[in-house]
Amino acid sequence: MSGYLHSVAVMSHKIHENHESHDIISREFFDSYTRALLDRDAKAIAEHYAVPALIEFPEQAIAVSDARQTEEFFAGAFGQYEGVSRSDAAMEVVAATGHSIWADVSWHHHGGAPDERSMYQLVRNGDKWTIAVLTPLDA
Repeated sequence: MSGYLHSVAVMSHKIHENHESHDIISREFFDSYTRALLDRDAKAIAEHYAVPALIEFPEQAIAVSDARQTEEFFAGAFGQYEGVSRSDAAMEVVAATGHSIWADVSWHHHGGAPDERSMYQLVRNGDKWTIAVLTPLDA
């Protein structure tokens, strides 16, 4: 095998390996995030967000500069998910680097709330991954 073909084969293997790693990281992250959401634990939810962070709602961007902002936002939003006892997160990693993962997540709520879909940018802070950017998408 030529040196070029060997290099391409090694590079392809590493890309596949990194993709699997990002899938595992994202799955573990969103499993934990889902538990915090279903527990209605605003503090635990806020711990999944970076500071600073950006929530990019249609017609309104929210720059998060303090973890309490996130905690208060979710504490105030629990009512709209009142009947939800289970949510499934279908997740696809659409881009990733060593320090950042972009995940397209479709939320399928059971018990009263409409389904949702969002794009999340996870960033690595030391050994922890957090949400730096959240953008709602059409479900």
